[in-house]
Amino acid sequence: MKRILAPILLVVLLFPSLALGGEVTMDDLVWRESDGLYYKKFTDVPFDGEVTGQWQGSFRDGKEDGPWVIYYSNGLLEKKGTYKNGKRDGPWVIYYPNV
Repeated sequence: MKRILAPILLVVLLFPSLALGGEVTMDDLVWRESDGLYYKKFTDVPFDGEVTGQWQGSFRDGKEDGPWVIYYSNGLLEKKGTYKNGKRDGPWVIYYPNV
């Protein structure tokens, strides 16, 4: 019984996160210098979608695109601005932490 229960428990705990995809953070992506694009780890397709966590924004064809918000590790707002086709577009606001 124990031999069957452990694999079943493992599959039940892991499968929902794999099926739904889960939230993606910048730690789940890799930047390839060869083409300057971001990829989800272990894939060869440029990343499309949103990232959450300390860095929050969207990617299109492996490049940052749209509004972005970046937080300090303590949760305070650090920067916000917009990317267009992987490049900063327009003004960016930088917030300095109160020390």
